[in-house]
Amino acid sequence: MDKYKILTIVNFVVGSTALSFQIGVLYPWHHQLDGDFKKLERHHESRLQIFHDRKWEKLNEIDAKLDALLNKKD
Repeated sequence: MDKYKILTIVNFVVGSTALSFQIGVLYPWHHQLDGDFKKLERHHESRLQIFHDRKWEKLNEIDAKLDALLNKKD
């Protein structure tokens, strides 16, 4: 057989194997990762909302204490 024909066959086999791997393994794994990332994003958003709520509570407490101190001096 001619060496170019062998190279063409090897190239086809390698390309077909790579495509089969992508379709059979990587594509389904992509969907699983996408779902996991969305779940992580929802968790992160909920934790961030809790953080902001606590921050506003703390700022309101500080504001109330400052008002009380300023009104006490008057």
